Amino acid sequence: MPDRVALITGCSSGIGRELALALHRRGTIVIATARRPESLQELADLGIATEALDVNSQADINRVVHALKAAYGRLDILINNAGYGQMGPLLELDTRVLEEQFRTNVFAPMALIRACAPLMRSAKRGVVCNIGSVSGVMPTPFSGAYSASKAALHALSDVLRLELKPFGIRVMTVQPGAIASEFGRHAQVSLRGLLAPDSWYKRQEEAVRSRALESQQNATLASTLARKVVKELLRKRPPAVLRVGNRSRLLPWMSRWLPRRLRDWILSRRFRLRRLALKS
Repeated sequence: MPDRVALITGCSSGIGRELALALHRRGTIVIATARRPESLQELADLGIATEALDVNSQADINRVVHALKAAYGRLDILINNAGYGQMGPLLELDTRVLEEQFRTNVFAPMALIRACAPLMRSAKRGVVCNIGSVSGVMPTPFSGAYSASKAALHALSDVLRLELKPFGIRVMTVQPGAIASEFGRHAQVSLRGLLAPDSWYKRQEEAVRSRALESQQNATLASTLARKVVKELLRKRPPAVLRVGNRSRLLPWMSRWLPRRLRDWILSRRFRLRRLALKS
């Protein structure tokens, strides 16, 4: 019987990939998942079990959890890492785009927790680890959809931590700062064709696009984050919240302690919104 069995979503690159490697090195049986199974070949070559999983497909979730139960009969760790950042001015994101952001970043993790919790309850132990973001603590212009989805995930995690504790299931939220990954490139893709020629924010398109790349400036290595997360994850009592990476402490501090008016002034200046007002 293995010491631990872990299921991780979004393992094609970045944080998910490094978490799979870090847990594998610690002797954990890892089931690494991603939408495109070919992106997991490097992990498979190292002996890590891989599965194709679209987190927005309930059929996929049911299939993977059923296979996991048949193969191992247990699940000790669930890491909800799959997600993406939809950037852009909120007024210019239609309802379909907002729904897709929440479907992947909020509803999908809940669907996975719902499917996996019975396995943990039967063993009277388990850890759910949700990968949030400091953007959910300190929202910034042009990341409203992403920030709101991560804030929602943080709130769900806080409630689940209380509701699942009686059954031996612990919940830990990781709130990364700037982490080197594919996040910036994917966020840039989310902006393609978004700003129309008559957009209110067209003159500030550079500032909008800079927000998509901000997480990659002076970024902490994903492997560094993974080592710290795994260290805490394997403790008898994992912390409720773990912040790792550049700006992971600064931004929450600003959100908590800076006067709102000063914070708004800083963000408006940083994203050139003051210039926009002067030109209107």
